[in-house]
Formats: sequence, structure tokens, C-alpha cells
Amino acid sequence: MNQPLADERLQAIQAIVVGTSAGGIEAMMHIFCPLPPDYPLPIICVIHMPDNHDSHLAEVFQQWTRIKVQDAEDKAAIQPGSLYFAPAGYHLLVEQDATFSLSCEMPVNYSRPSIDLMMQTAAQAYGSGLLGILLTGANLDGALGMKSIKQHGGVTIVQAPLEAKSGTMPKEAIKLQTPDLIQGLTEIKNMLLRLGDMHAIQ
Repeated sequence: MNQPLADERLQAIQAIVVGTSAGGIEAMMHIFCPLPPDYPLPIICVIHMPDNHDSHLAEVFQQWTRIKVQDAEDKAAIQPGSLYFAPAGYHLLVEQDATFSLSCEMPVNYSRPSIDLMMQTAAQAYGSGLLGILLTGANLDGALGMKSIKQHGGVTIVQAPLEAKSGTMPKEAIKLQTPDLIQGLTEIKNMLLRLGDMHAIQ
């Protein structure tokens, strides 16, 4: 565990998915703020929010980050160099043709949007081209999604539970399936920057 990942695996990455809950905004700020405006990969994020809570995440993150930020929209194509957030009250799914779909189906793990559903569908769409990152959170959501990413050949990174504001979500993911890496936020940030440099050269 925490052995350096081969460049070949990182060069295969086409998209990044991130799941988080309690403490997640601060954690995401830490890893996203340093990204350059021309970051070459799409990043798709699910953070738990109440259904009746209007999400202003895209607006807030656009003020503090240089990468393009937007809410994921139904049927929209996933574009490189964009940071996407799932809208409140909808499950965010990734289709085989790398487009989004939104669903009002019942909550999963008491959550809508569900990290598991987003990660599972993204794993099916991108296979070994997917990097999954699970950050701080207080429930079980994300563990099955990270397992699915690994089963489809993708790369999985879990925030170190002792560093997380709420370590439950990282611990559950580690318990279910050993991730490729268990890292602190600074290491995760550095991994994202390294990925950006690798893909910018191509």
C-alpha cells in the first residue's frame, strides 16, 4: 500500500471522480485551489447535501479556484478541464458515452446524490481510465463505489482517516477494499497536479 503508482496507470486516466460528505468543502478547497486554469482532465464531485438546499457550490468554488467550475447537467457531455458538482436532490450518473444523466430515484445510503451510484456508473464508463478519490465523510457512502472503480481497473485513493474531519467514510472504504493509496490532502493535491502535468505533455 502507498507504493508509487506506475506512470502507465496514471497516463491512462481520463477522468477523476471525488466523493465526500462532512468536512468535504474544506477538503476539496485544499486539493482544488492549486489546480491551473488549463487543467486537462474532468473532475466530477458528489458531496452530500439536503434535497431542499439550493447548491451554490459551483459559484463558491469558481471564486476560489482557477479551473472552470459548473453544475453537472442532464445529457451534457463531460468536458476536459472542468470541475463538475452534482446538483442537490438528484443522483448524478455517468453514461457509457461520457455524458451525464440526473435521476430522482430513492436515496441510496440515505443520500441523494449518492457517491456510490456516481462512482459505479463512472467505473463502467471509464474502466481503467478512472481515478476515484474518497474524502472525509460520516457514513458508508462511497465504499461500494471505490470497490467498483478498483474492480474495473481504475485507481483508488482514500484520504487518511486520522486526517479527515470525519474518518467514517474513509475507514469503511478501506475496510471493504484496500485502495491503491491512502494519503493526506497535500499528497492528494500533489497527485492531481502530477496528473495534470503528465496529460498536458501528451
